[in-house]
Amino acid sequence: MNRLLMLPTCLILLALCACAGTTTPAGGVTPATHLTAVRDGGSLGPVLTASGGGQIFGFDIDSNGNDGVLAAAGSQISVQTFDETTGKITKTLGAITGKKVGKGDDYVADGIFAGDVGLVDFQKAGIPGQTPTKDMYHLLNPVTKNHLNGKWVPPLKLFNVLEWAPNQSTDTSVVFGYQREGSDPLDLIVSDVGKNTFGKVIRLNEIDFALGTQPQLAEDTVNNLAVMATSPSFGAAGGPPPVIWTVSLKSGKMAHFSGVNCPGSVGCGYANGIGYDSSTGIACTTTELDAGVEFYNVAKETGNRVQLPNNAGQLEAGAFVANDAVNGLFLIAQPVSSTSPTGSSIQIYNESGTLEESINGFSFSNASSVIPLRISINPTSRIGWVNGPQADQLQEFSY
Repeated sequence: MNRLLMLPTCLILLALCACAGTTTPAGGVTPATHLTAVRDGGSLGPVLTASGGGQIFGFDIDSNGNDGVLAAAGSQISVQTFDETTGKITKTLGAITGKKVGKGDDYVADGIFAGDVGLVDFQKAGIPGQTPTKDMYHLLNPVTKNHLNGKWVPPLKLFNVLEWAPNQSTDTSVVFGYQREGSDPLDLIVSDVGKNTFGKVIRLNEIDFALGTQPQLAEDTVNNLAVMATSPSFGAAGGPPPVIWTVSLKSGKMAHFSGVNCPGSVGCGYANGIGYDSSTGIACTTTELDAGVEFYNVAKETGNRVQLPNNAGQLEAGAFVANDAVNGLFLIAQPVSSTSPTGSSIQIYNESGTLEESINGFSFSNASSVIPLRISINPTSRIGWVNGPQADQLQEFSY
């Protein structure tokens, strides 16, 4: 492997306090600190365990429906569909069902796209030092048909998808990855996934977008842009803050600005996640060393920084960021909670940087050792799924 229910009750705000920081701004960005006390909110729903066990290698849910897809590898490798409300596995399937699985072969779920189209990568292991792994992409079109019934063939040879920008509202999607052979730079590929058609292939320069800068990817569906965050110091202490990028998905033209400075001599470290609301133009990132959360008006190149609750430190830093554009929220995965004495949490902020809700009781800190953990949400039903508590499980929650 090469990669990385109950509806919620009304929120009751117990206390609210905000105070502004005085850190020197960078790139026109004004840092701030907000301290907010809220009750534990939301609720945890059922736990899904992958059929046949084995670690889950990626998952996603339909943000407009009631279905989800995952890939798992245990005694067998498989693609599985599930009901996002009950957590029940709907069907277990695979392109090589019933055949002997080669050592190192696996499936990776690369997301659900517009029209409930699921994208799954069957990775056929190569011979180390001789032949590379081959990525063969299958479609579930739609996921509700519970069948691998199409192919997605990238225009770049031996292309491996590392990230996809969450977007189930338009046919123009963008993925980020690299070619497994040669020394070509990293690439963005623009595609209508369901139709297996492609727009621009955007080559990213090797200095700003090296894997060591840990690029994070989101999409502006209104302005047809990729919105990215990179870490120019490779996450090193004392380095500059992350850089926020926009990339035209039509022309490839790029623009960037420096993000919020983080307090102290240690600085920000890596950008661990990014979410983006296309309707408002607000991006949200998490940073590692300072356990910060940053909110940017990307068009204006301005922003502010808040601290994760209870003066969180590096151990409690945030990770994946999911955007709920319907309700104007960002959901942040916190593998080590700062609002509960044990376990993991999801911290929910509005787009002004105010903490709205803390959902505790999760355990996803060690649930995804190969594929980075993620949050997938259905904003209409206010249901979400996240990795854990075990590597072969997903946890449902409401918010």
